[in-house]
Amino acid sequence: MDETPWRKKAKEQYLDKVRGGLFGGAVGDALGYPVEFLSEKEIRARYGAAGIQEYERDPRTGLALISDDTQMSLFTANGILYGDTRRNMQGITASPSACVPLAYKDWYFTQAGTVGRPGDDRVSWLLDIPELYHRRAPGNTCMMALASGRTGSVRMPINQSKGCGGIMRVAPLALHYQLRSREWLDMEGAEVAAITHGHPLGYMPAAVLTHIVNIGVYGGCEKGSSLKDAVEEGMETVSRLFCEDRYLPQLQELMEKAVSFADNDRSDSENIRRLGEGWTGEETLAIAVYCCLRYPEDFTAGVIAAVNHSGDSDSTGAVAGNILGAWLGYEKIEEKWKENLELKDVILEMADDLCYGCLISEHSSYKDPDWEQKYIRCQAKR
Repeated sequence: MDETPWRKKAKEQYLDKVRGGLFGGAVGDALGYPVEFLSEKEIRARYGAAGIQEYERDPRTGLALISDDTQMSLFTANGILYGDTRRNMQGITASPSACVPLAYKDWYFTQAGTVGRPGDDRVSWLLDIPELYHRRAPGNTCMMALASGRTGSVRMPINQSKGCGGIMRVAPLALHYQLRSREWLDMEGAEVAAITHGHPLGYMPAAVLTHIVNIGVYGGCEKGSSLKDAVEEGMETVSRLFCEDRYLPQLQELMEKAVSFADNDRSDSENIRRLGEGWTGEETLAIAVYCCLRYPEDFTAGVIAAVNHSGDSDSTGAVAGNILGAWLGYEKIEEKWKENLELKDVILEMADDLCYGCLISEHSSYKDPDWEQKYIRCQAKR
């Protein structure tokens, strides 16, 4: 008897939090995207003293638009699942950081604006989603790195960029893998960021985020059960992995501030100004962690705080949404955020795929035509 359906059943307990982590990131991204390049003063002049509190919807579609942050997160997920399927069906084993660049090549193609990709080298069914061909302020570092045709790594950096374009897209890695030891996963988070961002402060924060989000979904924090415990454990693990890195103390100092600020009586605006603007990886992580620790049980308050500042509002909102969504779950995200979000069905479909993973294999009689269509033929479901 094929046991695959039983393995799928066992993973259902994690579905709500996997959905929460991916969808929550898209919510924070869409909320922050309209104010990404506005100062705090301009945000409050446009939306009122409390800043932006609701989606700003596109007048043509009536939807809240996602940015490159969610686009690249979806392609990260596609690359991971493509790699898993190759392993199950062909015995070809490769790390996520080896497969994800193939999907990023596909994402880069979408930025040219022509639907469909000729040739046999596509790996992403997402290429069949027309809405993903819109350019939503893609990061210069990502575009230049991918245009070069080279793939960066921690050992062989492609540049010295510490922009937040690495951390804002790695959450799918944390949402997918349930492992006993997180050091490998944390390092993979760094490696996925380092594909395009070669500065240690561009990829080390991605490793910390991977740790925090993974605990939110699967538990297992040795320090305790709180979000703060997970943040501290994530920093300890990354400090071991990168113990000789000269930029590690800078990340440690900023994260200590983020944790301590969450308990003070200053306003969110003042605290976030002291942490930075989020244009770099370490600042995005610090701002997002601060907002999540400040509002650990309130998804809405956390993402609103994360976007109402002078800086990279969509990225800080996305990362805060990843964390809070993974810790609280999809069901605890208010309904207003689930309505009128661009590509919400695609986001949820990808979240479900991340949760269950590839359940077919060359040695199993279990069939999943939709999975084969998406991750073997690399085409969207018909």
